[in-house]
Amino acid sequence: MRKRLNVWLAVVLAGLVLLTAQVASAAEGENAAEQPLGMIFKWIHFVILAGLLYWVFGKLLPPMFRKKADLISSAIEKATAAKAEADRQLKEAAIKLTTLEQEVASFRAMAQKDAAAEVERLRNATKSDVEKIVTAGKAEIAAAERAARLELKELAAKLAVDRAESLVSQQMTPAVQDALINNFVQSLQGRPN
Repeated sequence: MRKRLNVWLAVVLAGLVLLTAQVASAAEGENAAEQPLGMIFKWIHFVILAGLLYWVFGKLLPPMFRKKADLISSAIEKATAAKAEADRQLKEAAIKLTTLEQEVASFRAMAQKDAAAEVERLRNATKSDVEKIVTAGKAEIAAAERAARLELKELAAKLAVDRAESLVSQQMTPAVQDALINNFVQSLQGRPN
């Protein structure tokens, strides 16, 4: 900040000196450009103007140019970083693409293995169900056989009783009935009460 103030003071002082010299030259009434002193003032004026232009272009514009250059370089760095990220993602995608076929093959193999295991499980479950059905069928047949045997025994007993009844009724005469009753009564009398 102090340096800028010094430069401005030097420029203002040089401008005042130049102005007073111009005023003095004009007061003499002669053409200042034709005198050797006028040439010196012209050169001094040229040096001051050149210094002022050098200062403007050397001191003020470079920071602006530097700022623009920094913006451009930061944009280039961002673009480079974005390109590097895009390249990285592209490489990852390429790697995933190459491994995708392997993953699909492994998924297929796993699915086939799971399907085979499921088929085997269903076969075992079917065998188990068939065994249960066979066992239940055998139990049902045995129960039906027992029921049929009981029914057959009952029918045989009924037929035997009916046959015996018909035989007894054919052989039973009033004289045989009286003899049976008398035998029964006598058997009761001989027993204690």
